[in-house]
Amino acid sequence: MKTRSVVIAALLAGAFFWFTSRNEWGWRRLIQPLQTNAAPAWSGADTPRAALSADEKNNIEIYDMANRATVNITSVVYEEGWFFQLVPRRGAGSGFLIDTDGRILTNQHVIAGEGGRVGDIQVTLPDQSSYRAQVLAADEAADLALIKITPRKNLAILRLGDSEHLQVGQKVLAIGNPFRLQGTLTTGIISALGRTIEDSEKRLEDMIQTDAAINPGNSGGPLLDSAGNVIGINTAIYGPGGNIGIGFAIPVNRAKMMLAWYQAGGKTRPRLGVDILHVSGDLAEALDLPREGGLMILSVRSGSAADAAGLRGARRSVIIGNYRVPVGGDLIVAIDGRPVDSRNALASALGRKEPGESLELTIYRGGRTMKVRVSLE
Repeated sequence: MKTRSVVIAALLAGAFFWFTSRNEWGWRRLIQPLQTNAAPAWSGADTPRAALSADEKNNIEIYDMANRATVNITSVVYEEGWFFQLVPRRGAGSGFLIDTDGRILTNQHVIAGEGGRVGDIQVTLPDQSSYRAQVLAADEAADLALIKITPRKNLAILRLGDSEHLQVGQKVLAIGNPFRLQGTLTTGIISALGRTIEDSEKRLEDMIQTDAAINPGNSGGPLLDSAGNVIGINTAIYGPGGNIGIGFAIPVNRAKMMLAWYQAGGKTRPRLGVDILHVSGDLAEALDLPREGGLMILSVRSGSAADAAGLRGARRSVIIGNYRVPVGGDLIVAIDGRPVDSRNALASALGRKEPGESLELTIYRGGRTMKVRVSLE
């Protein structure tokens, strides 16, 4: 009996060895039915790639072009502390190249500290090369600055567009370095035009409002249209902290005025000394003004050129819809014989003048039209 058990065991062991040594056999053959019938845990490379929409292709094209010309700007301003020691204040923001000589547009607050002090400015290009920059011009009232680097290679640049004929609802793209995340693209639309924003230190008028995400660090970066033209300089957000869908950009035509002033030798620009509001259409008629509208003077600064010429600001306010609107001020309907047809008419006219020259204003006051000549300061 014992011998028979040994023989049977030997036969079983030999059969097992012969069976498992064959090339086509393997442990996986035992579970192959499970693998064959089981669904894949993920979609693989055979999944077709999603086709890009025309809008996505436009975003990619604009980004590839504009990102190469958008720079990161850091500044260090030394200010006096409590015991007159020098304390470094660091700032960061964005900017963009406008010519191959290395000129860069940005916000004035990106490069300056408290009181407008300008410190050491460092510019970093998308390829991470760094340059020291110098300030060529600054417009503190408009929060704009022109700085320059000395390039060691060819530079990509951005085209300046036209902000005069923008429309609410048109697509915009913002590029910058929010929270030091270089080369960040966001998209949105123009939400409103002609906005005024202010804080305890500054008042910025005729701003572009957008829902494209703008965060700390975006300041000074370009706001672009769908053709890749710069239409604004990203400047501010509504409220503290990060983006909540309400951002503001300075119209690029305001920057063009600063550039023209710089090219003219940096002469002092004339000022009229008024705060204005552009009105036309139904709003103008609701205020008993000509439907063609114009620039309504809200206030006149004491001692200004406008004050000396006898121009009048608003005397009271009325409720139109849900808004309180100042009324009673002069309405500027023409400047040097040119009808007022936009919010920028006065700023453009002043940009063509020098201190000491005069400006002829056609105003509507008390139901009649008159002309007033103002000697600019």
